[in-house]
Amino acid sequence: MMPHRFPITDDHIHIDPLNGRGVEAAKEFYRAGGTHLFLVTKPSWSFGLMPACGEDYRQVFDATLAVAEEVRQVGPVVFPVLGVHPAEITVFADRRPPAESARVMEEGLALAAEYVREGRAVALKSGRPHYDAGEEVTQLSNRVLARALALAAGAGCALQLHAESGPCEDVVGMAREAGMDLSRVVKHFADPTTPLVPSLIARHEGVPEVARSGRGFMLESDYMDERDRPGAVIGPKSVPRFSLRLLESGAIDEEALARCHVDTPSRTYGVEIAL
Repeated sequence: MMPHRFPITDDHIHIDPLNGRGVEAAKEFYRAGGTHLFLVTKPSWSFGLMPACGEDYRQVFDATLAVAEEVRQVGPVVFPVLGVHPAEITVFADRRPPAESARVMEEGLALAAEYVREGRAVALKSGRPHYDAGEEVTQLSNRVLARALALAAGAGCALQLHAESGPCEDVVGMAREAGMDLSRVVKHFADPTTPLVPSLIARHEGVPEVARSGRGFMLESDYMDERDRPGAVIGPKSVPRFSLRLLESGAIDEEALARCHVDTPSRTYGVEIAL
């Protein structure tokens, strides 16, 4: 096993014992040098569910927390991130109107915020479809996102944003209107141009430049843990492997490594990251 010389944190990963490799993937992360991970809720449809009200998401959230406990037993420190995948508004479009889905999603986010306030999760996940979904769905999705930002502000936690590629500059105004601290709004699968906190795919070619800039950033795998999509988006070993490879090559230094894996996630999520 790779010795844990430094904390190495994956900011966005899924572990799915039902549809994927489950804890075995977490073991790979740990053996490769990973130490901390933010375990993100999978979509409700991954559990064969179509929630009809906010309370129906409890099954999704409790399953995520159960996985978190399993992963802790094999080594990594786990921080659960709970929320509602923004694609649910279109995934269920053939079964109910988008406005109804938006209502249910807002209720699910309110439940997730309760888990945060209870100390069972550290952040919320929300956003809007990363594809063209039409004007009605876009407006409804922005309403859901605005609600999520307000809930995160009220719960005093971070929000991971799943959205289209690019900077998502309009979210700055949405966050301010919701009373949300911008330093706690994370752009998942980010581009370095975002004014939000960037969480970059570990293989992103812009990582060395962002590191040299002194800016706070994080790395993620967005590993999906699905049998029919092995290695998507990148594998569970990717964050530690890319991080240590960049360090060894001189593309980043230890200060940047600490900023990425310790300082930025600690400050953003209000957690302690240490060996």
